[in-house]
Amino acid sequence: MNSTFSFALILILTIIILWQGWRGYTLRKRIGTLTETLRNATNSSVNTPLPQDVVMLEELSNAIATLNIQLQRKLENATAEGAQIAAVLEQIPDGIMIASAKDQIQFANPAAHALLDYPEKDLVGHTVAEALRHHQLIATWQQCKESGTVQSEVLEMPLQHRFLQLVAAPDQYAPGGSILLIQDLTRLRRLETVRRDFISNLSHELRTPLASLRALTETLQDGALDDPPVARRFIERIETEVDALTQMAQELLDLSRIESGQIQLDLREISPQKILQRAVERMRLQAERVEIILTLDCPSELPNIQADVARIEQVLVNLIHNAIKFTSKGGTVTLSAQTGSRQIRFAIQDTGRGIPSRDLPRIFERFYKADRARTSHGTGLGLSISKHLIEAHSGKIWAESREGQGSTFYFELPIS
Repeated sequence: MNSTFSFALILILTIIILWQGWRGYTLRKRIGTLTETLRNATNSSVNTPLPQDVVMLEELSNAIATLNIQLQRKLENATAEGAQIAAVLEQIPDGIMIASAKDQIQFANPAAHALLDYPEKDLVGHTVAEALRHHQLIATWQQCKESGTVQSEVLEMPLQHRFLQLVAAPDQYAPGGSILLIQDLTRLRRLETVRRDFISNLSHELRTPLASLRALTETLQDGALDDPPVARRFIERIETEVDALTQMAQELLDLSRIESGQIQLDLREISPQKILQRAVERMRLQAERVEIILTLDCPSELPNIQADVARIEQVLVNLIHNAIKFTSKGGTVTLSAQTGSRQIRFAIQDTGRGIPSRDLPRIFERFYKADRARTSHGTGLGLSISKHLIEAHSGKIWAESREGQGSTFYFELPIS
């Protein structure tokens, strides 16, 4: 029984194999015949109608060719889109990392290397924990993996003087994977500090003269008006405080116009020596009154500059005024200028108290005053206005100082 079944099975398999072989042979022969017919019809000058089989074969070939062209176009479009995405990821300032379900980094753009202080092409293949290297950031990423939700954390990096924000999100296209975004918030935090200090300093500057005015008017109302000499003295002090408020309002208006680009510069050629001499002549009497030596050291053969003379003189007067204010009796304030390759560098150097290193980066902010200057008169807008005026002339301004050894303020203007 078993042998009969085996023989029948072998016979059936043999028939199937022979049948498939015959079909393959006849199909190849048929395709060969159709190909020869098509070739003969192509070479013949007589308009011979093609057999139906040839027509069907040609239609199939055309369909395959069309499909191939469409696939090629889609591949080219996908390649172009991928190149565009890669270019965007290369250029954006935020760091982006893609991690697998095994927590290994598969992709990291240049910004990620820079923000995490890794060399180029060194993050790929490392674990996320090795890349982040901070327990708070690692904990935020792990919480994202455990909860399956977006998590974020802002961290101050004291050694790098940076504020970094990590945003971790699950990778929807790779279960278990994650996408990490690293952003540098240092500039935003600095701007927030500037805004907060601006409001605080403005409140302080307004509160002082307003409190004085209130006290003076109350004193006058309480009987000082009946004593003409006293009343006159109080009215003079009121006038002084009003002048201070007026100056503050005018400087705020000037600063607003400068920052919004509404100020128009009247540029003309002038020698550096002449513009320094004008500022020295304006401030010499003030310097002599407090026994400060004001000197000018500037060669006459320096190239001319293109400048709005009144505005640059305003900058020089602000800088000289500050130098005199913080220089002790018998000290020296020296104005000088020297030529560079394409610009003239001006310098206002004093032998005063100097500026603390913690305050030096912020002295050009609106209303900012170093602690040593908090009780002094002035609006705190002069240096900010000076900075904007110099930049409006396509120049730059900065300061160098060591506490107890004086300060030097520099600014550069292009040669005309």
